[in-house]
Amino acid sequence: MEILLQQLINGVTVGSVYALVALGYTMVYGIIGLINFAHGDVVMIGAMVATTLVVTFVGGNPGAVSAWVVVIGALLVAMPVCMALGWTAERFAYRPLRRAPRLAALITAIGISIIIQNVAMMVWGRNYLSFPHIIEPVVYQFSGARISVLQIIIIVAAAAIMGALMLIVHRTRLGTAMRATSQNREVAGLMGVNINTVISAAFVIGSLLAAVAGVMVAAYYGVAQYTMGFILGLKAFTAAVLGGIGNLPGAMLGGLLLGVIESLGAGYIGDLTNGFFGSHYQDVFSFIVLILVLVFRPSGLLGERVGDRA
Repeated sequence: MEILLQQLINGVTVGSVYALVALGYTMVYGIIGLINFAHGDVVMIGAMVATTLVVTFVGGNPGAVSAWVVVIGALLVAMPVCMALGWTAERFAYRPLRRAPRLAALITAIGISIIIQNVAMMVWGRNYLSFPHIIEPVVYQFSGARISVLQIIIIVAAAAIMGALMLIVHRTRLGTAMRATSQNREVAGLMGVNINTVISAAFVIGSLLAAVAGVMVAAYYGVAQYTMGFILGLKAFTAAVLGGIGNLPGAMLGGLLLGVIESLGAGYIGDLTNGFFGSHYQDVFSFIVLILVLVFRPSGLLGERVGDRA
């Protein structure tokens, strides 16, 4: 029972990050039908920027500056950088192809991903950047399981951000414009909705979530590297497909479920196979889930709930 509870805690922590990244995928797809495969690399940029700033401010003296001041400051810098990156990609790469065949936009997204990765490699190099352990490693125990303060912060912050996003989508003029644009762009434009602004806002909001997820990943795993966004992006895409891509609650549910499936798979199946399918093979479980969803339920778990799309 203790092992199950521990794996659930680990899975929900990682799944919260997947959910934040999946929301960026699903918002863009819900509005313009584009799978933005460069979104994972925006997460990577957020992690790299934040890690660089934390290392710069902390230096060799972790106690010199308050950990929370440093992390929040790094986050406040990473967010506008990622938002500017998302806006630039939409404005100069995706917008000219808006009426082109979907394959052209998809190939462009892959190209943007490669460009971002190579620029990051030139700026930060190929080596891993270490995120300093400046957050006090306080751990709480209950029922034999352990949960750290950092895990609690990640779960609570992700839940709060997802709740705020749902309020934006369902309780603001921008959210109404997003839902109208997702239903029919032409009609929404005739009703006075600025389509370009709405689509740019979706990219910017998704990039903001990516920045937060990037900082969470760097702080949780303690490292950041220019290729980290590739696998993370694919997993978040899997989460979006699992929940029903284009559906906001579906992206949240899919992210949490994928994190739990990964954690349970690496824990229990790893034990049954004497470690052969342990933590080093946890990516396998994500893509098995993707294949099963595409084969048996392509619309995802909540794919029919069109009214909740952004």
